[in-house]
Amino acid sequence: MSGEVVTPTPARHRGLRFGLVVTGLLVALAVTCVVSITSGQYDLSPTALLGVLLRGLGIDTAWAPDAATDYGVIYTLRLPRLVLGLLVGAALAVSGVLMQAIFGNPLADAGVVGVSSGAALGAAASITFGLATFGMWTTPAFAFLGGLVAVFSVYLLSRSGGRTEVVTLLLTGIAINAIAGAGMAFFTFLGTTPTREQIVFWQLGSLNGALWSNIQLVAPLVAIGVVVALIVAPSLDLFALGERTARHLGVRVELLRLVVIVTVALLVCAAVAFAGIIGFAGLVVPHLMRMMIGPAHLPLVIASALGGALLIAVADLVARTAVPLADLPIGMITSLVGGPFFLWLLVRTRRRSGGWA
Repeated sequence: MSGEVVTPTPARHRGLRFGLVVTGLLVALAVTCVVSITSGQYDLSPTALLGVLLRGLGIDTAWAPDAATDYGVIYTLRLPRLVLGLLVGAALAVSGVLMQAIFGNPLADAGVVGVSSGAALGAAASITFGLATFGMWTTPAFAFLGGLVAVFSVYLLSRSGGRTEVVTLLLTGIAINAIAGAGMAFFTFLGTTPTREQIVFWQLGSLNGALWSNIQLVAPLVAIGVVVALIVAPSLDLFALGERTARHLGVRVELLRLVVIVTVALLVCAAVAFAGIIGFAGLVVPHLMRMMIGPAHLPLVIASALGGALLIAVADLVARTAVPLADLPIGMITSLVGGPFFLWLLVRTRRRSGGWA
């Protein structure tokens, strides 16, 4: 019928917002990557970057006399660090989406189930006792194992009668976090001044010293975790309606909860093993994405992965360039951003609900 006005449906509005947000994130991510690669103590021009890329493709770069030096700086130092940061950011943000979904609370993150504190305890143990079981990968390996042990301890201790209550899971996580914190204090007390400095620095988080061999281990784990998150996303939408409703709709709630917890453990342990503790990325990014594109979990996982990668890439760029001849802890930078944002979330939630009850 001519002259008929077609009103966009809410689904089309959400799809348009999602497309715009993802496009914006991709553009911002591309710009950040270029700036990150060309910035630092050894500055590179866009022409130098182009020469390095062409050299990597086997194309003659005789017109760029410093291409060999630039190639070493980029492919040996900056690019591994950037790629590891992208993987870590995506892993932490997606884990935040999963935790907020399974707890039904936008203020939840992976720290609730003790994965970060467990990883820190494992790393502290290897540093304090000077272990070298796996060579240069000893501390990351112990951090990974510590995080896994903490998560599965929380899950098994909170499970009763074949079911796991969210409240029990939360309280058990608090207890495990307290135990891990006490263990950290004990190892710090036992250690020497150098080991204490190593423990503190590891806890602050850093991408310094990233290697391609690290990425070869982290990338498959993060890829598996993100794929699982995408697969369970439709079930998480049903889970958001309530456990009883989700069961009536065919969702195997206990299996879903177990899969989510294992996936979170995989993602966070892979992230913190080589980067240390980086706070608030799993809290800030998912909540921002939810505010922009809505609560549907499939687009939320995709947007959060991109947003998390962008956040860590920007934070690492600031860490490398903010202070000349210094490398700031990246966890400190994310906390400076995430802390005020978390307070704003608390105030906003209280005002909307009229109280804390």
